[in-house]
This record gives sequence, C-alpha cells and structure tokens, in this order.
Amino acid sequence: MASLTAGNRRPVRLADIAKAAGVSHGTASNVFSRPEIVREEVRERVKAAAEAMGYGGPDPKGRLLRAGKVNAIGVATAEPLSYFFDDPFARVMMAGISQACDATGAGISLVSAANNEQLAWNIQSALVDGFIVFCIEGGSRLVQLARERKLPFVALDLASEDGSVATIGIDNVAGAAMAARHLTDLGHRRFAVLALQFVDDRTGPVSPEQVQTAVYAGTRDRLTGYFQELSRVGVDTSKVPVYETANDATSTIAALEAIFGAAEPPTAILAMSDRMALVALEWLSARKLNVPNDVSVVGFDGVPEAEVSEPPLTTVAQPIAEIGRLAVRAILENDGTTSRRQLPVELIVRASSAPPRG
Repeated sequence: MASLTAGNRRPVRLADIAKAAGVSHGTASNVFSRPEIVREEVRERVKAAAEAMGYGGPDPKGRLLRAGKVNAIGVATAEPLSYFFDDPFARVMMAGISQACDATGAGISLVSAANNEQLAWNIQSALVDGFIVFCIEGGSRLVQLARERKLPFVALDLASEDGSVATIGIDNVAGAAMAARHLTDLGHRRFAVLALQFVDDRTGPVSPEQVQTAVYAGTRDRLTGYFQELSRVGVDTSKVPVYETANDATSTIAALEAIFGAAEPPTAILAMSDRMALVALEWLSARKLNVPNDVSVVGFDGVPEAEVSEPPLTTVAQPIAEIGRLAVRAILENDGTTSRRQLPVELIVRASSAPPRG
C-alpha cells in the first residue's frame, strides 16, 4: 500500500522504491508479485528500501481493478448481518456458496446494512464481480441497487415476473401443495398457516385483500399452493387463519397464541419455513400439546435442524446448498444472458405429522 514521503507528504509509490533500490520499475513490481523470479540479493535490496520508506506493497484493489476482475462475490441482504449466521436457511445457503467459492478460489463479501442509505453505499462500494441477492426483506430494493452496479447478479427466492432478472429458486406453489396434500391425506380439515411476510414491516393476521397485494410473490405462491389443496378436499379457506410473521420467534409465538386462543384451534399447522415450525414445536410442547397426536406440524425448507428436532419435523425440502452453488457458478461464468432456473422440492415425512385424533 502507498505511504507518504517525508518531504512533501506525497504517497510513496512503487516507482520511488525502484529508484531508491537502483532497479527498474518492473523488477520492483516482481519483488512484490512474483518474488521467485528475482535474485535474492535484489529482493532484499528492494524490500529494505520499501521498509525504510514505509511502503507496504502495491494496492491490491488497484491491481484487481486494472485486471477487470476481483475474483470475489458479494452476497447481499437487507437483513442485519447476523441473519447470515442466525437463520438456519441462510447458514445452509452460505455453506453452498462457500463450497463453490472454495472450489474456484473466489472470495465472498457479505453486504448488509441497517438502513436503505447504508445498504446503497455498501452495494455501490463493494469490490466484487457480481452479487447474489437474498430476497428475504427489501428484495425489490436489493435488485434495483444490484442492477445499478451494472454487474452480474442472481436473485434467490424471488418469484418475480420480470424476465430481465436472473433467478434461482423453486416452485413455491407445488411445494406448498405437497405439504397440504400430505396433511389432507392424513384426514386433517382444520388448519392454520404461519406465513412469511407478504410485505415489509408487518406481522399479524392477514386478510384475503392483503394477500392479493403482496409484495413477496413467493409468500403469496406458498399460500396459493396450500389453499389449492385445501379447497380440493372441501376446506373453506376463507376460515383458515393466516398469520404473517417476521420468521422469528417473537412474531411466531404471537401468532400461535392467537391461533390457539380461538374457540376451535387447528389440528394441523402449515409453516412457510422450518424456522417457524421449530418454534411451533417448542411452543406446543411447553403447553403440553402433543405433536403429532394433538397437532401436526409441517415446515418448509429442509434445514438440518428439522431432522433432529423433537419430534423430527416433516417438511418440504428445497435444495438450499445447491441453489447457492448454482448462484456462484452463474456469477463467475456469466455470459451476459439472463437465466431463470427452478429446482425441484421434496416432501420429507417425519414424526411431526399424523392423522388427527377421533
């Protein structure tokens, strides 16, 4: 990195080091970038000059920018930075992204912020070759900011009709229908839905009108899948309570308290994420409601924690890590075309679902 010369406080450059050491600019450059081709005596002379002048080496950002590629991928979300580490879905996704980056030698830059202004700055200043956008909250804003950088980007979990946005995701309608069909086949007819957010910054009971104006089409599509299957067996979906949560313990517990405070509570819960379903298992257990004898619970995602919960969680598993790996490949091998990929899901039946009593 450049330091300052003692006389005029001008940053010390590689040319200054070369002059002080009595070598060419190219030889001085090789000492820092390809030292193995420089004689040891010359290497030591250049390093001594650099140390005396406080020069730490060429700025890697400048070298990378001159090459037109930095060999790093930005992973962006409008969630707090802790989301990457706290959320089980995000952890599996990041594992897939990391594996693909390790295989190619690429680096990862996590891009997050507490507000829109800081997020915009972080995306604009990120030194990356492209972005993987986690469309959890603020998805459309993230896509807009990534597009403004004029770098390749791939949106995850974005059920968008905009054909100009490259996406990797799943068929949310089919996956949700799979979960609901499993429960209706068991004989359940009284349901409640723990939903992801339909719009930003809102939780609580959701009306049919609010569903139709959803910002997040993925949430709307999962509810559509649930309701298509419930309607098929004669369930009046207008009477099925749907509670929007922030996919966290606090809002999920508030939803459960409202759902089970009703005169006729459900015998089955459809949760749009495993994270909510796992909270539900703990909450029901604490209230001596047996899963699955009193209430069946089916999640969505297929995170590792679902396999070891008590009881093990029935869930719709999506290939989370594979989505992450494909996203990395799409950035690093970008050919200028827009790809929209949809991967299959799988129903994994475990011990949290059973026929209703009676």
